[in-house]
Amino acid sequence: MRRLLLLPVLTTALLTACTGTEEVQYAVQLNVLTNADASGRAAQLRALNTDGGSVNTVPVTGGVQVLPVSGSRRVISVRVDGAETRTPQGEDPQPFADPGFTPCYTRAAQDAARTRLLLLSECSGVQRAALFSSDTRALIWSALLPTYLPPVTTSDTPPTRLAVQGDVGLISRARLNGGSEIIRVAIPGGTSAPEVSAPLAIPAVFDLAPYGGRVLAATATGIQALTSSGEPDSTTTLSAFGAARYDRLWVGGANNTLLAAWRSNVLAATSDSPLRLWDGAATTAATVEIGRAHV
Repeated sequence: MRRLLLLPVLTTALLTACTGTEEVQYAVQLNVLTNADASGRAAQLRALNTDGGSVNTVPVTGGVQVLPVSGSRRVISVRVDGAETRTPQGEDPQPFADPGFTPCYTRAAQDAARTRLLLLSECSGVQRAALFSSDTRALIWSALLPTYLPPVTTSDTPPTRLAVQGDVGLISRARLNGGSEIIRVAIPGGTSAPEVSAPLAIPAVFDLAPYGGRVLAATATGIQALTSSGEPDSTTTLSAFGAARYDRLWVGGANNTLLAAWRSNVLAATSDSPLRLWDGAATTAATVEIGRAHV
């Protein structure tokens, strides 16, 4: 059963590991999307409290992901055929604008400020992307992506990942001849139509995350910032994490200054996969021993 969390329950533990001080724990409301199969047809959006309070469950047909909205007591629920904002209890759905095509949404991502929502649609091998305002739910742009020829999937094939920086959308996907390729979608100055770049061959990218005004990529040789064209820049490798491979990135905490990275529980060669946490200032990322971290 897949679970997608809106707010990580480990935030307090991570802060403790990073600062070395004991943090006061507060009750936090979580929104969790659970489903019984990979299709998401049996998905449920659950609102629960960490203090053991009441749980509210709402069925969400074709559930894909649940995300926060900046400065608003609402959440975003992404489904295969649409997206909407809801109250923290999962009620009062308010749909996002029509993207201009019949969607088959599979992935979502936000910018660092959580004011933009990027959705990827994959219908019968055709990929399209749409960028929305998270606050007004208005469409900013939608675009048809270049034809995708995915490689034969193995346990180590780079996944498809999304990132948003301003009104620019980035889509990283596995390349037929190995590694990844990245596509950049943006509206050039003085125009209204989005411009889609040709796929750029890059080293394998396993995750993307906005952090400190940059988009970071988890690669086989460390965590690196993307250049303006979308290529990981090896000269920007975060020394706090070393040159090790990471499969997932998470950004959070006050002002999004915490960066967590970990290996896949499936792909890691060691018996456990510690979570590494950085506050943006320490010379070395802290290690949080929590057993195997899940992709």
